[in-house]
Amino acid sequence: MGNKKKPIAVWILIWLEALLGFGAVVSGVMLMISPDGSLMQLPLYLIKSSPFMNFFIPGLILCLLLGVYPMGIAYGLWKLPAWRWPDVMNPFRKLHWSWAGSLAAGIIVIIWLSVELLWTPPGFLHILYYVWSVCILIFTLIPATLRYCRKK
Repeated sequence: MGNKKKPIAVWILIWLEALLGFGAVVSGVMLMISPDGSLMQLPLYLIKSSPFMNFFIPGLILCLLLGVYPMGIAYGLWKLPAWRWPDVMNPFRKLHWSWAGSLAAGIIVIIWLSVELLWTPPGFLHILYYVWSVCILIFTLIPATLRYCRKK
C-alpha cells in the first residue's frame, strides 16, 4: 500500500502534521525541562487559574498529544504501513488508519487551544494554530487524500 503516488494534497498534509509535531515536541520538552516557563519566557501567572501548578504536565501533554502523535500520523501518511494495531481505533475501516489519525489530530489541536483559552489570554499563536488545524482538516477531507488513503 505504501508505493502509491502521493497527490500534492497528501504531501501538504504530511508537512502540516510533521511541522506541527516537531514544534510541539520542542515546545513540550522545553516546558518539561523548565516547568516554571522561564525557558520559553512564559510567566507562571498564565496558568494560575488552571489545575496545573507549573508547565510540566501541559508540556508533557503537548509533547505527546500534539507532538509525537502528529509525527506518527505524518509517517503513516508518507509510508502507509500495513500495521494492524492502529486499526483497532480506526472507525473508518475502508481508509488507512493514518487518515483517521489525521482527522483526529486536527480536532485534538482545536480542543487543546479551546481548553487553553479557558486559562490563558488569546494571542497570535492561538489564531495561527486554529488556522493550522483547520488546514489539517481540509487537507484530510480533500477527495484526493481520501482516494490515496482508501484501502484496496
